[in-house]
Amino acid sequence: MAGPSTALSPVIAASTHWLARAYPGGESNTVSHTLAELQARQAVTVAAWLRYPTEIDAALVAIAGPGGSAILDWKAGSEPDDEFADGEGWRTWVDEVVVSWAACLLADPLLARRGVDAVIAAVPAPDPRPRPAGRRAAGMPTEFRRLLQPDTRDREAAALLRHPDLLEPIATLHRDTLLYLLGAETESDGLAPLGRDRAL
Repeated sequence: MAGPSTALSPVIAASTHWLARAYPGGESNTVSHTLAELQARQAVTVAAWLRYPTEIDAALVAIAGPGGSAILDWKAGSEPDDEFADGEGWRTWVDEVVVSWAACLLADPLLARRGVDAVIAAVPAPDPRPRPAGRRAAGMPTEFRRLLQPDTRDREAAALLRHPDLLEPIATLHRDTLLYLLGAETESDGLAPLGRDRAL
């Protein structure tokens, strides 16, 4: 598992930025915006580590590029007036599959748990242990607490970011592949109906 590979940093940063802009938690420089962005980043990080599971995968995407945000922009109705304008270059580092998978994780808490468990199981643990670090007494990986166990403020900040109906056009793009990867193709495993967060 590539895990904390720095090669994925541009993909994670750009994909997080796309989600935070498409489903904002509030005006920039507010606590709500920050909380929503943190949740988006945790979901994107899990999705990116699942998408690029080895150091070679991470290095290749850094060389070839992840494809950009064009389809996501069209699906979400957030196409820039000029994609070649100054300040829009970050969009080329957005990974469509990573964003779609992150949307799935944000909309379905049980699928998110399955995704995090897969990452935790696959990330190597030499000394000192790389991120994600430590677990709480109940077994909650602290690195992804806001994704897996958002508190009231987190949920209020991410009302748009976690809304299954709003996320559906993005989540549906590559959901089937994620379900196959995580072995969650049916609801018989106890998963919530996909795209439906029963806690909302």
